[in-house]
Amino acid sequence: MNNKTGAQYAASKYSEHVVQSPTTLLEFILQAMHGISRNKAKDILAGHGVTVDRRQTTQFDLPLQPGQVVRISKHKRENFLTNPYVKIVYEDKDIIVIEKKQGILSMPASAKQYSVKQVLDEYFQKRHFKCTAHTVHRLDRDTSGLMIYAKDIEIAKHLEDYWHDIVYDRRYVAVVSGTMEHEGGTIESWLKDNKAYITYSSPKDPGGGKFAVTHYHTLKTTSTHSLVELKLETGRKNQIRVHLQDIGHPVLGDTKYGDGRDPIGRLCLHAYRLHFTHPRTGQDMRFETPFPKEFMKLFTLTNNNSNK
Repeated sequence: MNNKTGAQYAASKYSEHVVQSPTTLLEFILQAMHGISRNKAKDILAGHGVTVDRRQTTQFDLPLQPGQVVRISKHKRENFLTNPYVKIVYEDKDIIVIEKKQGILSMPASAKQYSVKQVLDEYFQKRHFKCTAHTVHRLDRDTSGLMIYAKDIEIAKHLEDYWHDIVYDRRYVAVVSGTMEHEGGTIESWLKDNKAYITYSSPKDPGGGKFAVTHYHTLKTTSTHSLVELKLETGRKNQIRVHLQDIGHPVLGDTKYGDGRDPIGRLCLHAYRLHFTHPRTGQDMRFETPFPKEFMKLFTLTNNNSNK
């Protein structure tokens, strides 16, 4: 029989450390767990084995301040979500941040459609959480990247109502057709769907249109394609894809607004950065993912690529 008290049992599972000076979470783990490798530290974080002030986090670059308490698991945690389309990046009692792979809907248009929401609802049920995933923004089925889901209707409504105040830096990376002529610029137009649900762009409001603004910065170019970073001022349906089509450099792999070029068998658009203020705590939350490897291979395998 196990005669340990709750506190003793918790102590046996975790090592507890107090932050002495400003640092980031990954660097703190490396210092606290002497001799641990960076990969092992990242595995512990990814396995939901770290809490900061009793709040679970997987954010490796989370800034820490003196006096905060970090608990690090001594054992490998059970992975409650193993899904090829959805990876949990961060989770607390109010929100969950995930990285979505291409090929899955953000939310279902009908009851039978497979979606991130369904994956998260099943994950919550498996962990006996009394909550469901509330969609507050979307990525197209074939776009990958970072997303936030709310765990209750109150947080969802707050995120929806104050989205542009809460989310202060949201960026994408895309591989586009052709060599970009400019290092950077801004695309502005009015967007509206036609009767076939194709979004078209107009320099003036066609009546019922929505004004859209996209900023772009060219990162790499070759003679056939370019790597572009995109920052949105507005979040309109198909905004990036239509705006890049407008300037003659559609996203590779775009079957709807592209030019037929599909070198890697997917839409080359990824939401890589998501910075926002936590809707309940006001904490600064910053998440980034690496650019997709298959995007970068299009440049490393090309002899005439150049940085801009």
